Amino acid sequence: MSLWLAAEPLVLASKSAARRAIIEAAGIPLEIVSADIDERAIEARAGPHGASDAAVMLAREKARTIAARLPGRLVLGADQTLALGERRFSKPGDRASAREQLEALRGRTHELHTAIALMRESAILFEHREVARLTMRAFSDSFLEAYLDAMGAAVTASVGGYQLERVGIQLFERIEGDHFVILGLPLVALLQYMRQAGWLAA
Repeated sequence: MSLWLAAEPLVLASKSAARRAIIEAAGIPLEIVSADIDERAIEARAGPHGASDAAVMLAREKARTIAARLPGRLVLGADQTLALGERRFSKPGDRASAREQLEALRGRTHELHTAIALMRESAILFEHREVARLTMRAFSDSFLEAYLDAMGAAVTASVGGYQLERVGIQLFERIEGDHFVILGLPLVALLQYMRQAGWLAA
């Protein structure tokens, strides 16, 4: 008997390698269909202080975009925003931008707001958001340059310029929150809903 009971694989409306790995490791068959949306425009609609709302809006729009193209399929949208006080961060566009973000976060505590939206066609079946708080250590400028060298182009792949599952863990002195939430997917809540809906073995 399979753990996954739905008729077709889950569709993930995200190109995040971390999210894909998390879901597949949990035993859920997956198809990837990336949603091409204007993330900056959606974040602007959330207002200057709505990091959590922005994450939900982004996850919902990703799911809605792909669900409209794949009638009848279960589509999961997910996104994450980073807030340092009232300042919100987006993915750095280059090494210089990543350096600037890391300098701003150094020695301070920021919040990662992670949200998911599960949809079928136009119906939102499940939404969930969680927050994690991470404190960067007061690393040296020389460490920062060595870190940027080690990351290479991957430093632009994630907001804040780090990936906790890689050498980004060396930036931190304290982490408060669910590990999967930090990686970009509140997996425990998602699995619980899927069991209740009958798509996963209980």
